[in-house]
Amino acid sequence: MKKEILLLLLVLSVNMMAQTTPVNIQVDAAREKGQMKPIWAWFGYDEPNYTYMKDGKKLLSEIAALSPVPVYVRAHNLMTSGDGTPALKWGSTNMYTEDKDGNPVYNWRIVDSIFDTYIQRKMKPLAQIGFMPEALSSHPEPYRHYWEPGHNYSEICTGWAYSPKDYQKWGELVYQWVKHCAERYGKTEVESWYWELWNEPDGYYLMDKDKVKTYCKMYDYASDAVKRALPTARIGGPHSTGGASRFLRGFIQHCLTDTNVVTGKIGTPLDFVAFHAKGSPRVVDGKVRMSMSSQLRNMNDNFKVIASFPQTKNLPVIIGESDPEGCAACGMQTNPENAYRNGTLYSSYTAASIAREYDLSEFYGVNLIGAVNWSFEFENQPWFYGFRDLATHGVDKPVLNVFRMLGMMSGKRVEVSGNLRYDFKAIRDSSVRRAETDINALAARGNNNISVMLWNYHDDDIKDNGSPVALTLKNIPAKKVMLYHYRIDDTHSNSYEVWKKMGSPESPTPEQYKELEQSGQLDLLSAPQTVTVKNGTLKITMQLPRQAVSLIRLMY
Repeated sequence: MKKEILLLLLVLSVNMMAQTTPVNIQVDAAREKGQMKPIWAWFGYDEPNYTYMKDGKKLLSEIAALSPVPVYVRAHNLMTSGDGTPALKWGSTNMYTEDKDGNPVYNWRIVDSIFDTYIQRKMKPLAQIGFMPEALSSHPEPYRHYWEPGHNYSEICTGWAYSPKDYQKWGELVYQWVKHCAERYGKTEVESWYWELWNEPDGYYLMDKDKVKTYCKMYDYASDAVKRALPTARIGGPHSTGGASRFLRGFIQHCLTDTNVVTGKIGTPLDFVAFHAKGSPRVVDGKVRMSMSSQLRNMNDNFKVIASFPQTKNLPVIIGESDPEGCAACGMQTNPENAYRNGTLYSSYTAASIAREYDLSEFYGVNLIGAVNWSFEFENQPWFYGFRDLATHGVDKPVLNVFRMLGMMSGKRVEVSGNLRYDFKAIRDSSVRRAETDINALAARGNNNISVMLWNYHDDDIKDNGSPVALTLKNIPAKKVMLYHYRIDDTHSNSYEVWKKMGSPESPTPEQYKELEQSGQLDLLSAPQTVTVKNGTLKITMQLPRQAVSLIRLMY
């Protein structure tokens, strides 16, 4: 018994030491690692009709404003039949119907209103060719699904998820759509977009016995149509699920060496490669436990496939959905493992995982240009219902402020070192499960600034005071700098905690709404100050609570 008590005391003392001994982080502004590519400036969602609704337009404006480059937006259901009424995991544009004689009738009104909303904000579509219009579906009935959270996910697999019954008509639809976009928005503008075929064809989204063969046939027709309408347009795929690297390999091999069913020649145009990567949270002992390793392993396996082909290793790569799990519309009431979404577990996970996307792509030498955060907003739903979204009722959640931080980071990524407990390989292989948390940083040097984003992350949803951090910045090319320190934690940049302190109102008063709206913005931890740099070096100390994210920004 005495030995057990002594062992317990030893463990407690080690934990206390871990909390009081500073984590030392060094940033060397002279040691470049590569471009700070805005891979984070990509967003997506299932329900395209939210795009032009009140809160959708507001959120898109905020996303556009936080990014120094045009943001790419990916949405499902751009070709789906229906009257444009949104629902969870559903949307429609009714772009294709047929008259009584079976002749095509094209209607671009709704899809134009979606793309217009993007273009007005200088955003760009990652334009998805999907899903199948009712008049072209090889299995049209039932066509629309009425899935709800808590129901079996397979309920979504209705007529929209099937291949075309007439490939010629379907190819002509794609041609007419791309041609229309080039005429409406201009050739130069549409050349800057990315066109893609379908979503997760290896899973629920394509109902066919031989999914690879059917998808590749659809891709041959789609790519031919896109290139006929605009030869300089860019098209790629297959947006397979993270665990389907074999599907990805088969698709790439088809594009490189198989006979194209449309042209009869060997090969099919492939301008970029896309796949998805997802984590897998669960509830353990009554608390959420994330699994960042699942998401990173998805990236690892698919990067490995892409890098194995000389013809694709240098092509642009887009992670078409890069998220902690796989169902944005599954709220925490029906899926308690998704209770991470409202607060700082989501924001700290996002900061830590995006940093590792840079590391993993660099490790494999692939050209990662985008990682789509599959979260947007859900109109007319309960406040903070636990959807994977960036805002609720027009009030920003903490996670959106991570992207505001990233929007202030540009130029070159620079070296970060120190007594760091995890690197990308350790998280890929084992996630963040040890007693120590992942305290680390991502740093960039711009023309007149240096930015360092720091986080304190752990898979387990536990909060504490965290750890002291001693940050040293070296080779600063200025003698004086303006220091800004932004923070996301329980008392900064956190509308969810403010809402709970209000008593979780479902109908906030105008005064409460204004307070919530303000609390959703990125907040400074302390007032900006001018500081002196000695011999190119600046030392900053802070207490970094568990699940907190900080941005140190030096302007000179």
